[in-house]
Amino acid sequence: MPVDDSTIHASAVLVGARALLIVGPSGSGKSHLALKLLQAADSGLLPFARLVADDRARIEPCHGRLIVRPADRLRGLIEVRGLGIRRMAFEPAAIVGLLIDLAESDPKRFPTQQDQQTVIAGVKLARLAVAPGTDALPLIFAHAAANPLA
Repeated sequence: MPVDDSTIHASAVLVGARALLIVGPSGSGKSHLALKLLQAADSGLLPFARLVADDRARIEPCHGRLIVRPADRLRGLIEVRGLGIRRMAFEPAAIVGLLIDLAESDPKRFPTQQDQQTVIAGVKLARLAVAPGTDALPLIFAHAAANPLA
C-alpha cells in the first residue's frame, strides 16, 4: 500500500490531553507499545487513551505545538503482530506532549535535561529514550508521574 510522502515512520496514542509520539525503526515495537497504552486505559491504569496513528504519522508545527495526525490511508488501522491489520477507533488529530524514542541503543542511566528533550519540525518536545527490548510502559508511567502530559 503506498504511503503519503509527507509522513514520518511513527505511531501516536492520545493519552489524556496529549499524544505520545512513538518513533523507532521497523520492528522496534511502536505498534506493540501503542496497543499496551490502549490496553492500560481499558484496564483503568490510564484515564483515557485512543489511537491517533500507527506506522506512519503526519506531523505539523502549529503555534509552537506539534500536531500529529494519521496518514490518510492508514486512519484507524493498527498492526497487531501475529494477527495482522486491525481497525479501531482513532482520534483525527492531537497535540504531541512526549516523544518516546525506541531507537536509543544506549540510554543514559542518569540523563541530562538535554537528553530528555528533542526538537521536531522546530518544536521542542520532552523525550523519553527507551533501550531496545525494554518494557516502555513502566518508564512512561514514571515519566508521567513527574511530568503530567496535560
